[in-house]
Amino acid sequence: MSILQGDPSITAAPRSDRFGNPIDRIVGYARGRILSSSTDEALKLTQTKRVIRDRIARFGSASISIFTGNQRDFRLRPEDLDLLSEEWIGSALFEPELHAAIRAHLGGDAESGVAVFNRTSAGMVAAMLALVGDGSVVSFVPRGARSHTSAARGAALAGARFIETDDLAAVEEALADPEVQLLLVTSVTNTLAWLPIPALEAAVALGRLAGVPVMLDDGYGARLRPTLHGGPRSLALGVDLAISNCDKAGLEGPRAGFMAGRADLVARVEAKAGELGQEARAPIALAVLRALERYSEARLREEVAAGLEITAALTARLGALRVRATDIGPLVHEDDILAIARERAGTRPAIVPCEASAALGMLLLAENGILTVNTSGQPGAQVSLRLKPTAEAMRRAGGAQAVAEAVDARLTDLAALIAAPGKVTRLLLGPAAHSCCGMHASGA
Repeated sequence: MSILQGDPSITAAPRSDRFGNPIDRIVGYARGRILSSSTDEALKLTQTKRVIRDRIARFGSASISIFTGNQRDFRLRPEDLDLLSEEWIGSALFEPELHAAIRAHLGGDAESGVAVFNRTSAGMVAAMLALVGDGSVVSFVPRGARSHTSAARGAALAGARFIETDDLAAVEEALADPEVQLLLVTSVTNTLAWLPIPALEAAVALGRLAGVPVMLDDGYGARLRPTLHGGPRSLALGVDLAISNCDKAGLEGPRAGFMAGRADLVARVEAKAGELGQEARAPIALAVLRALERYSEARLREEVAAGLEITAALTARLGALRVRATDIGPLVHEDDILAIARERAGTRPAIVPCEASAALGMLLLAENGILTVNTSGQPGAQVSLRLKPTAEAMRRAGGAQAVAEAVDARLTDLAALIAAPGKVTRLLLGPAAHSCCGMHASGA
């Protein structure tokens, strides 16, 4: 365990990737010369939108299949667009139903406070600013994994120390410090790394024994744990606060986060979010209610089944050592993506794994209409290839075998690019490649 001002570190986390590139400790992967910062990653997102517009202009909107695992629909009813979406009084009318739905979803009771945010990351940052200040946060994560980047960034904004570990003994040791003001527990990471339920329960017990508020980051776990693993709902674990997403693991959007828990703590977080403009406005909050009303475990199980199909098909092509099975689809680590491309090219790469993964994503989007987080995630998002399907995405893409075939073919295309950073730059940044610094324009 290490304790770093605004800079997370994990006991088992490597300092460099498989190719010797130093890992940026905030985002958890090596920066390259093309995607060297959050600004470059934002430019990549702009290029992604150009590719989407071009593909839809040529083939129609049905040619895009979303495999991000984040379904960001906004399915309000026609009658919702009148009074209920009005900003001054609309929320007063639907708020009791919304709060009841969130409490039920997270396992709270009638006394639980509730808050809704424009993003789960916004709620995380607001919690750090409201509850920690200039003290310390202890973050407990699955073995070898990391918490969401918003946790470390929120702690840095608060001027707090961020202590991250995957070891329960280290959690107990860190909680002995009276400066610790929050224990953050990540149940499931963005890469679907799980914290075993006994370890989760043990961490919560340690926090309660130390008299420190315990917050559960339960984006995936709020639904996967009770549905697939027979575990308890979020607040039934005894945590003080739980936060989840409205756009993943069976919930269909919008992009938003919702929190429930100890009323006094939720009120502080909600007030801070309001100060910073991070709260969910009335139409978003209403859409969260509609999504919770439509949620069904059956749809989540359909997503899981589709993910298993793709995992099997991709494993048959790339091998079990390169494809990791998760609850809702396969994962290929960014180091493995570059390693596969290097093997097929027979040449030394001039790019780093995050750039190879982003380039693979851009090729999949342009050539096959398969949209992944590799192209469309926000700056700092995990860069492994994760294929998390819905039934509709599978249908549009032509089924699991077609998806696996597309990934295999695009890896071969990537192999032709890895020694030419200039081509990768143009692929990832488009017109921005010509206006950026010289390093972005270099290479064949």
